[in-house]
Amino acid sequence: MKILLTNCKIVNHDKTLTKNILIEDGIIKSLTDDTPQADKTYDLKGKMVLPGLIDMHVHFRDPGLEYKEDIISGSYAAAAGGVTAVCPMANTKPVNDNAIITKYMADKGKELGICDILPVGAVSKGMHGEELTEMGDMLSAGACAFSDDGKPVLGSDVMRRALEYVSGFGGMILSHSEDKQLAGEGVIHEGEVSAITGLRGIPAETEEIMIARDILLAKLTGGHVHICHISTRYGVELVRWGKSKGINVTCEVTPHHFSLTDRELLSYDTNCKMNPPLRSADDVKAMKEGLMDGTIDCIATDHAPHSRDEKFQEFDLAPFGITGLQTLVPLTLNLVREGVINENDFSRLCSYAPAQLLRLKGRGVIEEGAMADIAVIDPDKEYVFDKKLNKSKSVNTPFMDKTLKGLCVLTFKNGREVYKADI
Repeated sequence: MKILLTNCKIVNHDKTLTKNILIEDGIIKSLTDDTPQADKTYDLKGKMVLPGLIDMHVHFRDPGLEYKEDIISGSYAAAAGGVTAVCPMANTKPVNDNAIITKYMADKGKELGICDILPVGAVSKGMHGEELTEMGDMLSAGACAFSDDGKPVLGSDVMRRALEYVSGFGGMILSHSEDKQLAGEGVIHEGEVSAITGLRGIPAETEEIMIARDILLAKLTGGHVHICHISTRYGVELVRWGKSKGINVTCEVTPHHFSLTDRELLSYDTNCKMNPPLRSADDVKAMKEGLMDGTIDCIATDHAPHSRDEKFQEFDLAPFGITGLQTLVPLTLNLVREGVINENDFSRLCSYAPAQLLRLKGRGVIEEGAMADIAVIDPDKEYVFDKKLNKSKSVNTPFMDKTLKGLCVLTFKNGREVYKADI
């Protein structure tokens, strides 16, 4: 089947061009000024056309916690956000610590065909931080990387062995950087707001201590450590230092950590409770600086759905986490409007760089021969993000019922339309 997209403003990581895109059998056949015959034609009227976005950090809760989210609902939420590949973390129930669960997740995604499911396998069995998993088996079953995200790997010896293990096959450890002993029973960032609210604080150093450790272990082993959801100024400084020394370290930031500060917690809204917590205005500034100078490699949502009942309880008892797949586009476009990044940076941070980190061939760029994974974005569309638009099973986001600007209006996976906005 041939599909033609006309009047496209194609935004790649390195250049922007105006062309028509001819898709045949799920592959981009050509970028052309002509209008060749096709079975179906879409006039995109100059909207932004990006390679399908790739989210390196999501929680789809499948298997075992499907009342919050599952691979089907999560995939539809991803498609509605322009995301065509996701990396679900291993903190499922049971934990994704073996090839059987990894294969189940990947195969369920393939059967649905809405979004590629690239499972992240656990570093340690049961995520207990003691015995390493059979990472090679999980890699063969479809795992893209390894992490105990949701929990840190507390033992430096275990993290060292994990980095040595994955370096043998060019793999990557995704680090949830948290000193649990220092964090204690904290629930928000330690600072002025925690003092005002009386909520127990989590010091920035909780994150920074573990970032420093993991960078030094990457130095020791030569392994690749990727710092998840970085949120503090000195965390970014540590990554910047590591890169300057040639250490194999990369990192990601979430939209909520460059968009919101801990002052949101003055309302005691549990939808603003996340881990790492929302930080200070200076930390938010540091996230933007890290994006500007390239210290931060990519943007990932840490999409973490929870049921309404779980969030609708006293603050200390409510779980950490917010959804994020459908707010990725508008919040990242805010950075473009602020001049922090440009449109090509948007494409790089949300598609090209993740594709490179995950070693995904034919993705992250719109060019002849690439997979026809495409996100069509209207950057000027203003709308209220409400439950009708939301495709996730869960609604735990502080952006629900808020006016946002910038909408994914069409998503193609392997050349097939998998989402079309109805507003």
